[in-house]
Amino acid sequence: MRRVILSVDETVLRAVRLYAAERSSTVNALVREFLTGLANREDRTRKARQRIMELSGRSGANIGSRSWTREELHGGAS
Repeated sequence: MRRVILSVDETVLRAVRLYAAERSSTVNALVREFLTGLANREDRTRKARQRIMELSGRSGANIGSRSWTREELHGGAS
């Protein structure tokens, strides 16, 4: 595991230390959990986008031409 040095405002650090202590944790553990969650969410998002692109590429759907106007959709035309 690699070490990282962060600069944090003293007021923020005090509040986070209290938050961690109330949860029987450490600031280090909280930061590690946050960064791990962030990386996992980004990975899932990237994979989901990739899957959507794969599926849309294989789709045989034909959207066709637009046969309506914005006014018709929003009740502006009679």
